[in-house]
Amino acid sequence: MPFVLLAFAIAFEVTATLAMRGSDGFTRLGPSVLVVAGYLISFVFMAKALTSLNVGPVYAIWSALGTIGAFAGGVLLFDEPVRPLTIAGAVIIVVGVVVMNLGGGVSHG
Repeated sequence: MPFVLLAFAIAFEVTATLAMRGSDGFTRLGPSVLVVAGYLISFVFMAKALTSLNVGPVYAIWSALGTIGAFAGGVLLFDEPVRPLTIAGAVIIVVGVVVMNLGGGVSHG
């Protein structure tokens, strides 16, 4: 169950980040409200997940998958460029998360 909560936290974080791009510098009300609500909901889900998971690896998963999700969303929704160096960076992020999880695990106890 904590990983389901973490997945929801990631989904809301990515949604909020993409809405921030769509808010046009917080000049558009709808996307701006979505930014605030999305981050708030994301933090609530992450806090719930952290009641049974370790903070370091969980934050690494949350931020890494959020980064990759925002990258993919930017490409799909806003026609942002995909460059080989950008893809290499995404791979490095994933490798870093895997290494963190191998080093410490995610469950309490």
